[in-house]
Amino acid sequence: MFEGFETAQIDVGEASVFVRFGGDGPPVVLLHGHPRTSATWHRVAPLLVRAGHTVVCPDLRGYGRSRGPRFTAGHAGYSKRAVAGDVVAVMRGLGHRRFSLVGHDRGGAVALRLVLDHPEIVSRVVFADCLPLTEHLSRITVEFATQWWHWFFFAQPGIPERVITADPDGWYRGDPETMGEKNYDEWRQATRNPDVVRAMLEDYRAGLTIDRQHEEADRAAGARIACPTLILWSLQDDMEDLYGDPRAIWNRWADDVRGHGIDSGHHVAEQAPKALASALTDFLEPGPHLE
Repeated sequence: MFEGFETAQIDVGEASVFVRFGGDGPPVVLLHGHPRTSATWHRVAPLLVRAGHTVVCPDLRGYGRSRGPRFTAGHAGYSKRAVAGDVVAVMRGLGHRRFSLVGHDRGGAVALRLVLDHPEIVSRVVFADCLPLTEHLSRITVEFATQWWHWFFFAQPGIPERVITADPDGWYRGDPETMGEKNYDEWRQATRNPDVVRAMLEDYRAGLTIDRQHEEADRAAGARIACPTLILWSLQDDMEDLYGDPRAIWNRWADDVRGHGIDSGHHVAEQAPKALASALTDFLEPGPHLE
C-alpha cells in the first residue's frame, strides 16, 4: 500500500499522530471514519498523487497507530476540536499552512470542526457520508434509532468496552478482498487493541456531549463555512433514505455547497475509489500536472 509514500509518528503535545504522506502539489488531507485507519485511503491516495496533489493521511487521535491522552469524564481529550488541532499541527509540521480537507464519516465531524475553528487555513472542504452531529441528533426517528443504535450504545460507560473486546473479530467485520489485504490486516490489528477500541468509543461519547455543545454554540453564533464545499454520499448507504438530499442540510452550514451521490456502499474509498478520486480531483484545486 501507499507506494512512494513516507510515514511518520508526529508528536503534537498530548497526542502522537501516525501519518502517511506523499506526492507534490496542492496539499489535501484525507480523514478516515470509524472504525477504519488511514489505510482505508490506499486506493484513492495514489490517484490524487497522480493528479498532482500532495496527499496526507493521518490516523485520527486514538485510532490505528495514533495515540491520545488519558480518558476523562468530560471526553475533551477526544473531542473533534482536539482532533482537529492534531491535524493542524501535523500539517504545520509537514510544512503546509493551507490545505484542502476531505472527511468521511467520523472524519467529517473532525473536518467540520477544523474548518469552523481554523477557516483561514482550509481552502476547500469535502464531506462524505456525514452531516453535522447536531443535524443527526435533531432528526432522530425510529429509523435512525434502529439503524444507528450504536451511537447510543457506545455512549454507555464501561459496557461497550467489555462487549467489543470480548470478541472484536465478531463485532468489527471486514472483508480482505473488498478492503485489500494489507488494509484489512492493519484494520484488524487496530480493532483488536483494547486501547484503540476505548479511544474509538470516546470519539462517540465526545460526539454526544462536548462536540454537540460546540456545534450548538456555532449555530447560536451564526458560524458558517465560507470556502467551497463538496458533499458526497453513498447511494447504497442510508443517507438519502433518512434525510433526502443531504445538500439541503449542509446549506444551513455552508455558503457554497455542491455535490452528488456515488454508487457505492458506506466505505466508498474502498468500494468505489476511482469514482471518489474523480469527484475529488474535479473539485480540488488543480495540481501542477493539470494546469
